[in-house]
Amino acid sequence: MKYLGIEPQKPKIAVFDFTSCEGCELQLLNKEETLADFLNAVEIMSFREASSSSSDDYDIALIEGAVSRNDEVKRLEKIRKNAKVLVALGSCACFGGVNRLKNEFDLKSANKEVYGNNPKETINVRAIKDIVPVDIEIPGCPVSKAEVESLICHVVWDSPFQLPVYPVCVECKQRFTTCLFEKGQLCLGPITRAGCNAPCPAGGQGCWGCRGPAVEPNYASFFTIVKEKGFSDIELKEKLNFFGAFQEVTIS
Repeated sequence: MKYLGIEPQKPKIAVFDFTSCEGCELQLLNKEETLADFLNAVEIMSFREASSSSSDDYDIALIEGAVSRNDEVKRLEKIRKNAKVLVALGSCACFGGVNRLKNEFDLKSANKEVYGNNPKETINVRAIKDIVPVDIEIPGCPVSKAEVESLICHVVWDSPFQLPVYPVCVECKQRFTTCLFEKGQLCLGPITRAGCNAPCPAGGQGCWGCRGPAVEPNYASFFTIVKEKGFSDIELKEKLNFFGAFQEVTIS
């Protein structure tokens, strides 16, 4: 639609999936109250879950999923060459996600155990930024569509865009959610970046850290609380490693 005789420029967007469940892509289509406006604001060039059309002519590439095969490496490198802006979409793309758990096992023996005499080609799981330069990361499992929409506005109109710097605990307090530690659950909310509106703690499930670390998290105080509440290092390590977002953290 023209405004004052000027045809607005729509960004050409492509959405690609790698090793993942494709839940983040579904998030883009599930929010029906803004779906029509979202689709009218962009030009979809390639998005398997939304359209049968496919084109390499795009400005923004949204990448869901981690890399777990050599052919995915080559495909990702091609996408990076075509895209002006490359966005890692979701925990798998940003950190490796739950798929990264397989890196704890011997791939050859595990492959044989699962596939028998018909092993599949596989490599250690890596995040998108471990393969190619990433311009913007939007973490979460799944992502927040509101953040993706805000990102598109940022790229097109240079409107402000910033992920929250504070931890999930702030959003729990805003929702009047009782701290899960007080209910005997281990929760990564004190060190995990907010922006999800804390649905897991509100539903009675401790945070697993899918959005990665908050800015300048207080690990020392967090580890003290964990020990005071009687949780073991094994339990803590299981939580920290689940999405691959806290790989660099040393438990002390």
